[in-house]
Amino acid sequence: MARKAIKLASWTSMALAASGVYLYSNSYLDPSDFGAVRVGRAVATTAVISYDYLTSLRSVPYGSEEYLQRRSQVHLRSARRLCELCCANRGTFIKVGQHLGALDYLLPEEYTSTLKVLHSQAPQSSMQEVRQVIREDLGKEIHDLFLSFDDTPLGAASLAQVHKAVLHDGRTVAVKVQHPKVQAQSSKDILLMEVLVLAVKQLFPDFEFMWLVDEAKKNLPLELDFLNEGRNAEKVAHMLKHFDFLKVPQIHWELSTKRVLLMEFVEGGQVNDRAYMEKNRIDVNEISCHLGKMYSEMIFVNGFVHCDPHPGNVLVRKRPDTGKAEIVLLDHGLYQVLTEEFRLDYCNLWQSLIWTDLDRVKYYSQRLGAADLYPLFACMLTARSWASVKQGIGQAPVSATEDSEIRNNAACYLPEISQLLNHVPRQMLLILKTNDLLRSIETTLGTRSSASSFLNMSRCCIRALAEHRKRDAGSFFRRTQISFSEAFSLWQISLHELLLRVKALRLACWVSALLGWLTRAPY
Repeated sequence: MARKAIKLASWTSMALAASGVYLYSNSYLDPSDFGAVRVGRAVATTAVISYDYLTSLRSVPYGSEEYLQRRSQVHLRSARRLCELCCANRGTFIKVGQHLGALDYLLPEEYTSTLKVLHSQAPQSSMQEVRQVIREDLGKEIHDLFLSFDDTPLGAASLAQVHKAVLHDGRTVAVKVQHPKVQAQSSKDILLMEVLVLAVKQLFPDFEFMWLVDEAKKNLPLELDFLNEGRNAEKVAHMLKHFDFLKVPQIHWELSTKRVLLMEFVEGGQVNDRAYMEKNRIDVNEISCHLGKMYSEMIFVNGFVHCDPHPGNVLVRKRPDTGKAEIVLLDHGLYQVLTEEFRLDYCNLWQSLIWTDLDRVKYYSQRLGAADLYPLFACMLTARSWASVKQGIGQAPVSATEDSEIRNNAACYLPEISQLLNHVPRQMLLILKTNDLLRSIETTLGTRSSASSFLNMSRCCIRALAEHRKRDAGSFFRRTQISFSEAFSLWQISLHELLLRVKALRLACWVSALLGWLTRAPY
């Protein structure tokens, strides 16, 4: 124990020293922004969490009831400390904390439930800071650019906040303004996280979370460039223009920069707000179906995926002109571009999962880096137990018992899960996060794992795979043959869906008749 404590102290000192040397020698980083309090807070929190795990579980038999209870308590204490650190250091720390909080079925519930609050506890910049950013980027004062500008933001996130404003021509717009210190602090924060993750790995060899730092390194610069966000918004709007239920706010390029983004103002309720949908007579099942279609198209057909669909970024409303339900997709800073090889393997894997072809599940899981952990990988993708995967994920909805089992297994298999996340293609990490965010929305709406959602996924997989085969086909006859096969497979799915609806309707009629008979029966 003494040796481990000395080792922890040594690595903590090395973390501080390495950070100091790097900052001193790097001309692109300003050490004055990287205060001792900020670094010390992160190092101290990491040391306390590590010490808690080392001492609290030391004398308890592994796997015993007492061990499981103590481990849950340590998870909860550590999650709270981590949450406090994210709130105190803000910026990049909150962004990474939000990412962890979204991994519902991959991390222990104590962590995900605690870190979820970070979506509602993001910092706000003062109006003085907002004016400064707008002045520096657009070269004018707020009153010169806008007829009115609401001082109170509509919402604040880890990297920016959004204000409602009116242009001088009368158009209402949403103005996204980056927090002024985030740009300067982000690279330093990632460096600090990298050093701390490496230090913790020396104490806990099974701790494989370098993938999280690698993702932050790659994605943060893109998310901090609002011009990139605007281009993503226009690309996805064009890509999904055939969906009349989707609204992507229009970008006003003449007043947009890397730190300020001006877009069309669109109102709506959050996608997980059942009360709002009931009040506005929006069909929950219709919204869930639309959301599934939209993301299946992004992932399987186009390979260009919006990877931050938390409820604040997905709104629902009734269209002003037609009164039909509409999804409003916001915050286009984080997209994952899938390689063709990955996209096709992922299509084949989901087809195999939907149609319960376990040999192909194993094959395509291993192609995606799962190796011998392919059953765990299948469970991570579907958030179902291995028994349900073998039975067929579309055969029965998720029960409360199974959901609890999956969440408990996230704690039991944490080393294996972190090992998997370290070996699968980097593209998979954001896809898993996106899956869990969508699953959370479906759980809130009560529409999770419906048969129709799997059928819509299967349609997109069939189309994507057929399109790929047609491109590789060497003759017109072969392309025609593939097109007929595609049409037949899609017809089979439509027929299967029709039979499910008839079955559900017949069941509803039987229940209605039974209730009618019971109400007429004498007592």
